[in-house]
Amino acid sequence: MRQVVSALAMLALGSMGAAAAADKGTPLFDGKSLAGWKQLGGNADYAVVNGTIVGTSKPDKVNSFLVTEQSYRDFILDFDVRQDVGPTNSGVQFRSLSTPDFENGRVHGYQADIDPSDKAWSGGIYEEAQRGWFYTGDMNPASKPLYKFGEWNHFRIEMIGKRMRVWINEKPSSDVIDDGHDQGFIGLQVHSISTAEEAGRTTTWKNLVVQTKDLKRAPPMGILIRNNLPNDLDPEEKAQGWRLLWDGKTGKGWRGADSAAFPAKGWSLANGELAVVSKGGGGDIMTDEEFGAFELQMEFKVSAGANSGIFYYLTSPHDPASGAPLGLEYQILDDERHPDAKLGINGNRTLASLYDIYPRGTVRTNVGIKPVVDAWQHARIVALADGSVEHWLNGTKVLEYNRKSDDYKAHVATSKFKGTPGFGEAAKGRILLQDHGDAVAYRSIKIRPL
Repeated sequence: MRQVVSALAMLALGSMGAAAAADKGTPLFDGKSLAGWKQLGGNADYAVVNGTIVGTSKPDKVNSFLVTEQSYRDFILDFDVRQDVGPTNSGVQFRSLSTPDFENGRVHGYQADIDPSDKAWSGGIYEEAQRGWFYTGDMNPASKPLYKFGEWNHFRIEMIGKRMRVWINEKPSSDVIDDGHDQGFIGLQVHSISTAEEAGRTTTWKNLVVQTKDLKRAPPMGILIRNNLPNDLDPEEKAQGWRLLWDGKTGKGWRGADSAAFPAKGWSLANGELAVVSKGGGGDIMTDEEFGAFELQMEFKVSAGANSGIFYYLTSPHDPASGAPLGLEYQILDDERHPDAKLGINGNRTLASLYDIYPRGTVRTNVGIKPVVDAWQHARIVALADGSVEHWLNGTKVLEYNRKSDDYKAHVATSKFKGTPGFGEAAKGRILLQDHGDAVAYRSIKIRPL
């Protein structure tokens, strides 16, 4: 999907400059010593060289961190970073902790990634040692070329309330809303390495300045927002055209696939979750509305061995030829335990695949390679008017196809839907959540027209 940074991003740059002029902030580094910092984790070398902090990698099984002794809650952090020897992964921690009760003091918390690899996820937001990626470079393709290996790069991290945003060289990189950490240290990461050949790779920082007073948020970035607050819709999401497809409390807008009303049993609406009750007999549910071109996102959670699905362009609850709902299915599955993952062709029944038609691609994040049972994961579907469709899992695009193409028709011809003329080619249809008899929960269901 083409993503274009809006003119709002340019307004943000002007606002950032004004804020910097009003409050120049406090240097975190005196340019001469590592006073006010301490090292945690691994044994990488940190040294002061010509007014900079240089982190040098050593063979080690754990990441190294040079962290501030002071803790920070809300702040705006500016710094310059450069990598000349490598490349090697790095990052800057914020609102992070090291406590005895968490994996014997392992550093954990938010991180703005520094990634000079071909993956190019610099400026993405990652939760070290916990939930993994919140915002990947793939979610904002315009950010991928911003970081320049072998040159000085300017980062800005804005952490105010539950909102964290990152700019690289004054251009938007990531935008996340999350309530997992309310305060903690700032830290400079040297990533662990596994071979002696990778030793000696360096990451260099300078001009580390933090503002903590009279903070003013920059204007909207004009990029996709990752909102981790359950069933929450931020005003900026509304301005981008998003709305909640489920209100988080009632069955309004949804009904049983074979009924005019929401099921009286088999589905739970408690605790902000739209959940299938195991063997509850509620049946599938679908939206009252139909949708043409759209972008849909939601969080889902599977129990051990569970099977479900997110159907789109649904035109009928039942397909006479296949017996399945007549629509395209983003597969929801516990790949490790459910036998369906090994059926079909080349994995086209695994998590995030287009069920029985196209397999998903490689999952590049550290979440979702195998379904994390009883943990929330993020699904996103982008369907355009020209027939192109994308499946996303945990911030990574895992499938792209065109439902009007000859290739798509050829794949349908080898699937269980081969007896259904024009399968999946409808101009519009409903969204359906499948009750396969297994406990699966959904929340934060959002949609916007395209």
